[in-house]
Amino acid sequence: MTARVLIIAGSDSGGGAGIQADIKAVTMLGGHAMTAITAITAQNTLGVQGVHAVPTAMVLAQIDSVASDIGVDAVKIGMIGSAETAAAVAERLTQPDLAQAALVFDPVMVATSGSVLADAATIDAFRALLNRAMVATPNLPELDALGGEEAVLAHGCSLLVKGGHADGETVTDRLLETGEGEVARWEAPRIDTPHSHGTGCTLASAIATGLAQGMPLEPAIARARDFVRLSLHDAPGLGQGHGPMGQQYVRNDGLFTGPALNQITLPANDYAVSVAFYKQMGLKQIVDSPDNGYARFEAANGVTLSIHVGDGAAGGATAYLESGALDAWVAYLARRGVRFDQMPKDEEWGWREARLADPAGNRLCLYQAAEYRRYPPWRM
Repeated sequence: MTARVLIIAGSDSGGGAGIQADIKAVTMLGGHAMTAITAITAQNTLGVQGVHAVPTAMVLAQIDSVASDIGVDAVKIGMIGSAETAAAVAERLTQPDLAQAALVFDPVMVATSGSVLADAATIDAFRALLNRAMVATPNLPELDALGGEEAVLAHGCSLLVKGGHADGETVTDRLLETGEGEVARWEAPRIDTPHSHGTGCTLASAIATGLAQGMPLEPAIARARDFVRLSLHDAPGLGQGHGPMGQQYVRNDGLFTGPALNQITLPANDYAVSVAFYKQMGLKQIVDSPDNGYARFEAANGVTLSIHVGDGAAGGATAYLESGALDAWVAYLARRGVRFDQMPKDEEWGWREARLADPAGNRLCLYQAAEYRRYPPWRM
């Protein structure tokens, strides 16, 4: 059944954050997005020009409407609007029809532009939502406003400490559990772009979608991070300030368990001739490594194709099947008698690969690459 995700958040008229970013994330990851809008904002990439809170009774009416008919598997809460709405929503989420829905709470307080979106009374009311949440996803300033790590963990929820606001070239995100401390961490190079409006909204909604689809929390976070990073890479560059991300361009990027036919490597005899041919065919070249005889191209739907001089006999090829859970997939196949020439291994080019041949001897590579398939560090 399609995962049903209820988003309780404010609207962003510029389409970069809020409900608009949430719907994009849920939809692109295969879920069904439903909304209870808490506030209407006049907003663009330069800031928030106006906020109009939706009355609490109307927020609850929206929740009741979708819960009574469609049902809810997970809830994502972003900008809540007012202290009254925060308390009422927290109480509503304890009722039987919603009590089992996983709750991801993104305590939105300040927009990327610096505009304040929650007053002191509303922040104080966040305690009730933290008591109900499965995981909270504050950025570092929001975490400080909530009293720090121990104060959040005291509510019994998991805590994803996002490192995007920290200094340095590496972004570190940490998952903490009550009584256990840090249970997982993710590190990745910082993506240098001003077009990061909606990162927190997108991450929280992507996590909620994973939970609604039955994923455990840690892999749901890992996939959500990949989705956010790809959205940052794909940002269309709109507006004069902090522009929107490119959720709509994240496609065929190994965010599901697979298998997905997502890459073909064809042998070549003459590097320059083959590169010219595939560019003439309309493919976009994204890797140019003539010294290694290797080039990679991207098709309009995000699938990639490579040529490699000397890689097998003329007319041969290697098909690549991508999965967001490579090791589990390979283990499953191995238990059923599939023989591998190479078990999953981290390669120097950033992919994790396992290799085998089909019954006719054709070469197959099962792999996991996340952003490094379309956005390797050496992308042109």
